[in-house]
Amino acid sequence: MRYALVSDIHSSEDELKQVLQQIEALVPDAVVGLGDLFECTIGKKKLDGTTYLQLNEVMLNSSGFESLLTFPSIRGNQEERIAIVSRSHEPLLQRILDLPEQMRLGHALLIHGHQWPYNENPPSDYTDHEKLVFHGHTHKSSWSMEGCSQSFEFGEPIDLSETLTVVNVGSVIDNKEWLLYDDYENTITFMKAD
Repeated sequence: MRYALVSDIHSSEDELKQVLQQIEALVPDAVVGLGDLFECTIGKKKLDGTTYLQLNEVMLNSSGFESLLTFPSIRGNQEERIAIVSRSHEPLLQRILDLPEQMRLGHALLIHGHQWPYNENPPSDYTDHEKLVFHGHTHKSSWSMEGCSQSFEFGEPIDLSETLTVVNVGSVIDNKEWLLYDDYENTITFMKAD
Protein backbone atom coordinates (compact mmCIF):
# COMPACT_ATOMS: atom_id res chain seq x y z
CA MET A 1 0.00 0.00 0.00
CA ARG A 2 1.10 3.57 -0.61
CA TYR A 3 0.92 6.19 2.14
CA ALA A 4 1.34 9.96 2.22
CA LEU A 5 3.18 11.00 5.37
CA VAL A 6 2.86 14.61 6.54
CA SER A 7 4.42 16.29 9.55
CA ASP A 8 4.85 19.64 11.24
CA ILE A 9 1.81 21.44 9.89
CA HIS A 10 1.75 23.89 12.83
CA SER A 11 -1.81 25.04 12.03
CA SER A 12 -0.81 26.27 8.54
CA GLU A 13 -4.11 25.86 6.71
CA ASP A 14 -3.01 27.25 3.33
CA GLU A 15 0.13 25.12 3.11
CA LEU A 16 -1.74 22.01 4.23
CA LYS A 17 -4.36 22.60 1.52
CA GLN A 18 -1.60 22.78 -1.12
CA VAL A 19 0.02 19.57 0.11
CA LEU A 20 -3.31 17.73 0.33
CA GLN A 21 -4.17 18.83 -3.21
CA GLN A 22 -0.98 17.20 -4.48
CA ILE A 23 -1.59 14.10 -2.36
CA GLU A 24 -5.18 13.84 -3.66
CA ALA A 25 -3.85 13.10 -7.14
CA LEU A 26 -1.59 10.27 -5.89
CA VAL A 27 -2.79 8.66 -2.64
CA PRO A 28 -6.00 10.34 -1.48
CA ASP A 29 -7.12 7.74 1.05
CA ALA A 30 -3.87 6.99 2.85
CA VAL A 31 -2.65 10.15 4.59
CA VAL A 32 -0.99 9.78 7.99
CA GLY A 33 0.28 12.59 10.25
CA LEU A 34 3.51 12.52 12.22
CA GLY A 35 2.61 15.18 14.77
CA ASP A 36 2.70 18.93 15.31
CA LEU A 37 -0.63 19.30 13.58
CA PHE A 38 -1.34 22.41 15.64
CA GLU A 39 0.76 25.37 16.74
CA CYS A 40 0.87 25.95 20.48
CA THR A 41 1.11 29.68 21.23
CA ILE A 42 2.68 29.09 24.65
CA GLY A 43 6.42 28.59 24.18
CA LYS A 44 8.50 26.06 26.12
CA LYS A 45 10.17 28.85 28.07
CA LYS A 46 6.76 30.19 29.18
CA LEU A 47 5.64 26.97 30.87
CA ASP A 48 5.23 28.37 34.38
CA GLY A 49 2.30 26.32 35.63
CA THR A 50 -0.36 28.66 34.23
CA THR A 51 -3.30 26.82 32.67
CA TYR A 52 -6.00 28.09 30.32
CA LEU A 53 -9.67 27.20 29.99
CA GLN A 54 -10.08 27.88 26.26
CA LEU A 55 -8.09 26.20 23.50
CA ASN A 56 -7.99 29.43 21.50
CA GLU A 57 -5.84 30.86 24.32
CA VAL A 58 -3.12 28.26 23.75
CA MET A 59 -3.20 27.25 20.08
CA LEU A 60 -3.83 28.41 16.53
CA ASN A 61 -6.86 26.82 14.92
CA SER A 62 -8.42 28.81 12.08
CA SER A 63 -12.07 28.17 11.28
CA GLY A 64 -11.38 25.77 8.40
CA PHE A 65 -8.20 24.11 9.60
CA GLU A 66 -9.58 21.35 11.80
CA SER A 67 -11.87 20.11 9.01
CA LEU A 68 -8.73 19.27 6.96
CA LEU A 69 -7.47 16.88 9.64
CA THR A 70 -9.37 13.82 8.44
CA PHE A 71 -6.38 11.47 8.74
CA PRO A 72 -4.89 9.52 11.67
CA SER A 73 -1.86 11.03 13.35
CA ILE A 74 0.56 10.62 16.19
CA ARG A 75 1.22 13.48 18.61
CA GLY A 76 4.11 15.90 18.47
CA ASN A 77 5.65 18.26 20.96
CA GLN A 78 3.12 20.97 20.07
CA GLU A 79 0.22 18.70 21.03
CA GLU A 80 2.01 17.71 24.23
CA ARG A 81 2.45 21.37 25.19
CA ILE A 82 -1.20 22.13 24.41
CA ALA A 83 -2.19 19.27 26.73
CA ILE A 84 0.05 20.62 29.51
CA VAL A 85 -1.33 24.17 29.51
CA SER A 86 -5.00 23.58 28.68
CA ARG A 87 -7.83 22.71 31.05
CA SER A 88 -10.45 23.06 28.35
CA HIS A 89 -13.53 20.83 28.17
CA GLU A 90 -13.69 21.21 24.39
CA PRO A 91 -13.83 17.90 22.45
CA LEU A 92 -10.74 18.88 20.45
CA LEU A 93 -8.57 18.70 23.56
CA GLN A 94 -9.67 15.11 24.16
CA ARG A 95 -8.86 14.32 20.53
CA ILE A 96 -5.38 15.76 21.07
CA LEU A 97 -4.93 13.81 24.31
CA ASP A 98 -5.91 10.59 22.53
CA LEU A 99 -3.19 10.87 19.85
CA PRO A 100 -0.66 8.05 20.31
CA GLU A 101 3.06 8.71 20.70
CA GLN A 102 3.93 6.07 18.10
CA MET A 103 2.21 4.17 15.33
CA ARG A 104 3.12 1.25 13.08
CA LEU A 105 2.55 1.56 9.36
CA GLY A 106 3.42 -1.36 7.14
CA HIS A 107 6.96 -2.30 8.10
CA ALA A 108 7.71 1.07 9.67
CA LEU A 109 7.55 2.84 13.01
CA LEU A 110 6.22 6.41 13.10
CA ILE A 111 7.32 8.75 15.89
CA HIS A 112 7.46 12.56 15.91
CA GLY A 113 11.15 12.95 16.77
CA HIS A 114 11.17 15.35 19.73
CA GLN A 115 11.94 12.42 22.02
CA TRP A 116 15.68 12.51 21.23
CA PRO A 117 18.27 15.31 20.75
CA TYR A 118 17.61 17.66 17.84
CA ASN A 119 19.22 16.63 14.49
CA GLU A 120 20.38 13.27 15.83
CA ASN A 121 19.23 9.80 14.87
CA PRO A 122 16.87 8.13 17.32
CA PRO A 123 18.38 5.88 19.96
CA SER A 124 17.19 2.27 19.79
CA ASP A 125 15.30 2.54 23.09
CA TYR A 126 12.85 4.91 21.35
CA THR A 127 12.52 2.84 18.21
CA ASP A 128 12.48 -0.63 19.76
CA HIS A 129 15.20 -1.67 17.28
CA GLU A 130 12.92 -1.16 14.25
CA LYS A 131 14.67 -1.19 10.87
CA LEU A 132 12.55 1.60 9.33
CA VAL A 133 11.65 4.74 11.27
CA PHE A 134 9.75 7.78 9.97
CA HIS A 135 9.73 11.06 11.91
CA GLY A 136 9.43 14.83 11.56
CA HIS A 137 10.19 17.57 14.11
CA THR A 138 13.26 19.26 12.56
CA HIS A 139 11.38 20.53 9.46
CA LYS A 140 14.08 19.16 7.16
CA SER A 141 13.59 16.31 4.71
CA SER A 142 16.44 13.83 5.08
CA TRP A 143 17.24 10.17 5.38
CA SER A 144 20.04 7.97 6.62
CA MET A 145 21.08 4.33 6.48
CA GLU A 146 22.97 2.91 9.45
CA GLY A 147 23.49 6.51 10.66
CA CYS A 148 25.02 7.79 7.40
CA SER A 149 23.20 10.64 5.62
CA GLN A 150 21.99 9.89 2.10
CA SER A 151 21.21 12.20 -0.79
CA PHE A 152 17.84 12.43 -2.53
CA GLU A 153 15.96 14.29 -5.24
CA PHE A 154 12.34 15.36 -4.77
CA GLY A 155 10.02 13.18 -6.84
CA GLU A 156 12.58 10.37 -7.35
CA PRO A 157 11.75 7.01 -5.71
CA ILE A 158 14.39 5.51 -3.42
CA ASP A 159 14.66 1.75 -2.90
CA LEU A 160 15.05 0.91 0.76
CA SER A 161 17.36 -1.80 2.02
CA GLU A 162 16.95 -4.03 5.06
CA THR A 163 19.44 -1.97 7.08
CA LEU A 164 18.45 0.59 9.71
CA THR A 165 16.83 3.46 7.82
CA VAL A 166 15.67 6.69 9.46
CA VAL A 167 13.59 9.12 7.38
CA ASN A 168 12.59 12.69 8.24
CA VAL A 169 9.52 13.43 6.10
CA GLY A 170 10.05 17.22 6.20
CA SER A 171 7.50 19.86 7.13
CA VAL A 172 4.28 21.11 5.66
CA ILE A 173 4.78 24.54 7.23
CA ASP A 174 7.28 26.71 5.32
CA ASN A 175 8.39 23.85 3.01
CA LYS A 176 5.21 22.10 1.78
CA GLU A 177 7.07 18.78 1.95
CA TRP A 178 5.69 15.31 2.47
CA LEU A 179 6.75 11.72 1.85
CA LEU A 180 5.28 8.98 -0.32
CA TYR A 181 5.92 5.57 1.26
CA ASP A 182 5.18 2.38 -0.66
CA ASP A 183 5.42 -0.54 1.76
CA TYR A 184 4.77 -3.08 -1.01
CA GLU A 185 7.59 -1.84 -3.26
CA ASN A 186 9.65 -0.81 -0.19
CA THR A 187 10.34 2.67 -1.57
CA ILE A 188 10.15 6.25 -0.36
CA THR A 189 9.77 9.38 -2.46
CA PHE A 190 10.32 12.83 -1.03
CA MET A 191 7.66 15.20 -2.37
CA LYS A 192 7.19 18.96 -2.40
CA ALA A 193 4.00 20.80 -3.37
CA ASP A 194 4.33 23.77 -5.75
